[in-house]
Amino acid sequence: MNNPIQWVEIPAEDLERAKNFYDKVFKLKFEFIDMPGSRMYMFGEMQGVGSAGSIYEASDIKPGTNGTTVYFKCEDVNDTLALVEPAGGKILIPKSDIGEFGFFGHILDTEGNRIGLHSDQ
Repeated sequence: MNNPIQWVEIPAEDLERAKNFYDKVFKLKFEFIDMPGSRMYMFGEMQGVGSAGSIYEASDIKPGTNGTTVYFKCEDVNDTLALVEPAGGKILIPKSDIGEFGFFGHILDTEGNRIGLHSDQ
């Protein structure tokens, strides 16, 4: 199945706090980009499988839990959940079995965004 998603933006009110959270929980590599009206830390690769994205600070969009949920792939949801609270986030939904589709959980990042986790085991 083709993955049409290429880019994801996760809003942050405190860009450095958000970067530290995502670094601790997901071990992402970041590139800082300063644009007119917005600063961001980009992660992922634009080429190949999967999506790239950024944690960004902009005046027109605020973090929240009522929009689209972005899911991060992980080896085991429980291993990633164990990193969330020490990094300043909260666990919203613990590891849950979704049958043949694997497992998922939801967290709240330091900015107030609902983020999904998914693993095959």
